[in-house]
Amino acid sequence: MTLAIVNRALDIREVFGFSYWDSAIIAAAQAAGCEILYTEDLSHGQVVDGVTIVNPFRGLPVV
Repeated sequence: MTLAIVNRALDIREVFGFSYWDSAIIAAAQAAGCEILYTEDLSHGQVVDGVTIVNPFRGLPVV
């Protein structure tokens, strides 16, 4: 965790309304260069600044 990731998480939280912890996971994924984040806890198919949220139990979204 870096200060840049914490600050980005706070920005994501403000814009998208996610919890801080979900926002921190998304910010860390962005920092790592991930394009897809697999999770059951967020909205399947939603794209957050280039990171697509995918529920692994629903399959890949149609792009």
